[in-house]
Amino acid sequence: MGSGVSSDGALTVRAEAIEAVPPQGCPMHQVQPTKASPTSGCPMHQAQPFKASSLSEVPIKGAEAGPAHQDRAYEFVECPMRAAEAKNSDIDPANMMPPPNQIPAPDQPFKLSISREESNIPRHGAEKNWVYPSEQMFWNAMLRKGWRWRDDDLAPQDMTNIIKIHNKNNEQAWQEILKWEALHARECPCGPTLKRFGGKAKEYSPRARVRHWMGYELPFDRHDWIVDRCGKEVRYVIDYYDGELNRENYQFSILDVRPAFDSLDAVWDRMKVAWWRWTS
Repeated sequence: MGSGVSSDGALTVRAEAIEAVPPQGCPMHQVQPTKASPTSGCPMHQAQPFKASSLSEVPIKGAEAGPAHQDRAYEFVECPMRAAEAKNSDIDPANMMPPPNQIPAPDQPFKLSISREESNIPRHGAEKNWVYPSEQMFWNAMLRKGWRWRDDDLAPQDMTNIIKIHNKNNEQAWQEILKWEALHARECPCGPTLKRFGGKAKEYSPRARVRHWMGYELPFDRHDWIVDRCGKEVRYVIDYYDGELNRENYQFSILDVRPAFDSLDAVWDRMKVAWWRWTS
């Protein structure tokens, strides 16, 4: 987290020692109703033809606007086929077409899933967590970035594995952020939430450049995540390095996660963790 590539146990003992017990009144720690499993009437659990389409969820009243693909995402988590066939949809009346991010590409060689998985990352300003993209959304996003599938020998299972690796990377990144946020458990007992994030694959961080000058490889990707710490925005830099694929849990990347030098608090946190590592 601080001065080296993130590793399990580098900070865990010290961080857990200062974690405050969340107060009983904290809404995030109140018992939530058990989520109902998909009903037997869901077409997904019956042998019926598959239709690819998409919808977006009505945002929670008063919540900040989030990415468009998060809207009505839970319909594709609970029952993607019913979400695709809903009558009161967000079909564009101008062309009677659903949102383009769930439409198969014109030259797409095989059908992809439009179902989406819920993450364990709390979404700021909402009562639910962030939702990962579907295989179809991921495919279309890669095409928009200039990827051409004909250059790679891809099969449908490859896209399934790519999504699993993508989701695992994000879950791993959030767990590393929580280790840093444990240093501020007393000031934010309810825990942090993720406000927004963005990729900066070609904007190498100063830390990554220094490591490269020392003979190490450059990260293949970089993300900046903006976390809300009970009203305070904190930016985290995440460098993704190649690793060996664990086929059991689809963990692939080695992550270097740390708070950006945007505040004195972040500087102090990184100095403190660097000292702990040096002396442990």
